Amino acid sequence: MRRWRALLLAASVALAPGLPAIAQQAMINAGAWSAYKAKFLDPTGRIVDNGNGNISHSEGQGYGLLLAYLAASPADFEQIWYFTRTELLLRDDGLAVWKWDPNVRPHVADTNNATDGDMLIAYALALAGTAWKREDYILAASRMAQALLAETVGRSQGRTLLMPGTEGFTGSDRDDGPVVNPSYWIYEAIPVMSALAPSDAWKKLSDDGVELLKTMQFGPRKLPAEWVSLRDKPRPAEGFDAEFSYNAIRIPLYLARGGITDKALLIRLQKGMSQDGVPATIDLTTGRPKTVLSDPGYRIVNDVVACVVDGTRLPSSALQFAPALYYPSTLQLLGLAYIGEKHPECL
Repeated sequence: MRRWRALLLAASVALAPGLPAIAQQAMINAGAWSAYKAKFLDPTGRIVDNGNGNISHSEGQGYGLLLAYLAASPADFEQIWYFTRTELLLRDDGLAVWKWDPNVRPHVADTNNATDGDMLIAYALALAGTAWKREDYILAASRMAQALLAETVGRSQGRTLLMPGTEGFTGSDRDDGPVVNPSYWIYEAIPVMSALAPSDAWKKLSDDGVELLKTMQFGPRKLPAEWVSLRDKPRPAEGFDAEFSYNAIRIPLYLARGGITDKALLIRLQKGMSQDGVPATIDLTTGRPKTVLSDPGYRIVNDVVACVVDGTRLPSSALQFAPALYYPSTLQLLGLAYIGEKHPECL
């Protein structure tokens, strides 16, 4: 009986609106995916963050799964999923622990989750499960989406919010809570979460995320902070540097990939985060750049915005994939996959 229930659930989710039931076409070329794997995919199936002490985390596993799906590589997907489900899906609530460190024992020292990582994992599972007719993937995605809805999607002052983790960010946890990270809203994934765990809250979450971005105009460059207190009027959260930093760089890419092409918002973000046209981390108080990010993986975020806003073709440097660091290399492949699918005229 339990097996039949699982199959019925998987079938109903697969037919739900929001899950594309179409033949898959690879959005990442084989050469680029091979280079990414050679640099970041450990034989055990973990994605190695070589810019962060070679740790692995739920975000990286989610990105790895999504990229393997976009590269149409079921074997690599299964390898990454095996590590994810055996080493990170250890919590009782169905979400993943956020960090796995090869240099400590036990490898998981912090069992809190990272909500963006969970959403990436569930999203990739749903896409792969639908494309490759893997009911086990769809069922796992559904369980994670339900856990996300129950544990991380909440309401505060009339807004639907995505809490960065189940612990440490609410009004009960912090004097300035709730605290959110605006880069954790993965807009392309939210409709799929709604198909997996039906609720009106998902649409409100997406809409409120965009509206919050429009109000988060901190400092002379009018940028969102990495961590934002929403106890009253949005402001940079206490205990964190008031900066637009590495997490936030991906916000315009997430907006574009999610089909949110508000030109005024995209241009404000692009202009604010750039120094002489190159993305940078920004001190929000002074507006001064802290670190200029010249890697093509960071620069492609501005290239995507330019394509969406006025049809500017990507520079040749954006098309050349030579992975160095995990995070910008991931952003570059996500950017190239998006442009290839939605804006081939910019190639």
